[in-house]
Amino acid sequence: MCSGSIWLNNIMNTTTTNTITPGAAAELLKGGQCQFIDVRTQVEYAAAHVPGSVNIPLDQLNAGTGVSESGQRSVLILCQSGKRACKAAELLASQTERESLIIQGGLNRWLTDGLPVERDAKVMSLERQVRIAAGALVLLGVLLGFSVNEGWFGLVAFVGAGLVFAGITDTCGMGLLLARMPWNRRSEARQGEACCAR
Repeated sequence: MCSGSIWLNNIMNTTTTNTITPGAAAELLKGGQCQFIDVRTQVEYAAAHVPGSVNIPLDQLNAGTGVSESGQRSVLILCQSGKRACKAAELLASQTERESLIIQGGLNRWLTDGLPVERDAKVMSLERQVRIAAGALVLLGVLLGFSVNEGWFGLVAFVGAGLVFAGITDTCGMGLLLARMPWNRRSEARQGEACCAR
């Protein structure tokens, strides 16, 4: 469930924010009644995205960044699990009077429901990069702890604590850091077309 600010906007009728199932979102997409934005990072979008979606990373979502007032009735918002989509809806509430529809469960549920995605096999997913980086740091900490100084075991504890924190809060600091690395920052993200003509 999204935060109280969206709920307050709904009560005041200044904007409408609701959730929608992936299947219903796919039907809206086919009907050309919406603009479909994906607020994940560029590397996440490149690895797998919904055909017809436009990538506007959450940290770039501001007035005039791809969200049009073209007569499309709704804005569909997708992220990986739903958390960032709620934050995006909060930002859009001050930018547009159009209805914001958050796709329940994000891309994770979209995939579980067997709906179509486009993938780029050349792109390593951010989740995979996090697993590699965390594993490498743990291995490095163990090796240095045994061979150089026991203080290096603190690195292992730090990585473990970070993973626990990421699991509890659904926020991964390492993932955010890796998303900003040069190999994940493309000058032009591979973006789909908006879901109806502007």
